Amino acid sequence: MDNSPTVLFESYEQDFKTVLATIKEKLEVDAPAQKGEQRKATLRRLEMELDEADEMTSQMEVEIQGMPQSIKPKYQARLKSAKAELQKAKKQTKDLHLSTSRGDLLSTGANPSASDDPYADDEAQSQRTRLLQGTQSLSDSTRRLEDSQRIALETENVGADILRTLRQQRGTIEHAVEQLGQADVHIDRASGTLKGMVRRMYQQKLITGAIIIVLVLLILIILYEKLT
Repeated sequence: MDNSPTVLFESYEQDFKTVLATIKEKLEVDAPAQKGEQRKATLRRLEMELDEADEMTSQMEVEIQGMPQSIKPKYQARLKSAKAELQKAKKQTKDLHLSTSRGDLLSTGANPSASDDPYADDEAQSQRTRLLQGTQSLSDSTRRLEDSQRIALETENVGADILRTLRQQRGTIEHAVEQLGQADVHIDRASGTLKGMVRRMYQQKLITGAIIIVLVLLILIILYEKLT
């Protein structure tokens, strides 16, 4: 069995697509046709499937870290597309939650308990108003959370790009250091060669000087012999 990062990535990606197709079917077909407890049950199943899909994208991201640098961008683009699809499904699910909550509130408001006490009606209306305001606050908080998640994802991508650039620069620096080391070796060899040449030059000068001295002495001896 091939456990290379690319094979594992594609396996997780295929599982993700299968789960996402199930999620889309529930969002676009099942849930709109349901009401009450049946829709709430579908929403609970949707939450579990979204968590499962989220875990798959995390595994895909882990596998990318072990891939060669040359093929990473292609798989990062596929992961980014998968995360975008997942975020879209999460937003649709939250919108469906809010729609279901509003429908329950309006249904409760349309069938109030029989009472002749106007204060009781005012209190019920006040409670419904507060619940609607709470639902709206939840919607706003959810939207802010989604924005924060999007920004975090973008920051994560920027951080990954920076790390990738730093790794490339590190490789360049290590290569430069290696070349400098080789240059030092060549310089040391050249320096040794020059020192040897200088040493031989001095030796030749000494030999030449000794020869000249010997010749001069011979000439002087010859001259002396002739003169005497």
